[in-house]
Amino acid sequence: MANKLAIDLTHEAGYQFTARFGGTVPDLLMDEPEPMGQGKGPSPDQLLGTAVANCLSASLIFALRKFKHEPSNFRTHAEVIQGRNQEGRLRIVQINVFIKLSEPASSFIHLDKALAQFENFCTVTESIRQCVPVKVTVQDGDGAVLK
Repeated sequence: MANKLAIDLTHEAGYQFTARFGGTVPDLLMDEPEPMGQGKGPSPDQLLGTAVANCLSASLIFALRKFKHEPSNFRTHAEVIQGRNQEGRLRIVQINVFIKLSEPASSFIHLDKALAQFENFCTVTESIRQCVPVKVTVQDGDGAVLK
């Protein structure tokens, strides 16, 4: 059975919309960047990058917890790369996600197994990856590239 998530958008002015998620989730003002919009909220492109980065981060926590690890205070950075298609229209051509753990790799048991599977748990990334390349880099707290 499919799960349905509902989001309602209300046009406010210009290119601004308020997204309403229902329940206790606060509303979110969205806007296009200048010069088209006023940049008073995240753009749809930024929200897509945020969704990918957040989903991958949560999936990494899930994978690490399977091996009895509780990661703390790691940071994730996302880059949404825009380019033009053959018709000259602006498109998202790639999303790069950089996750930096706060602990060194040696403090994790079975880190290799967690890193091998965490992307598969990410609903958002695995859904959009069919159309948009997503590159994921993971570093440990000492700066060593693990993935």
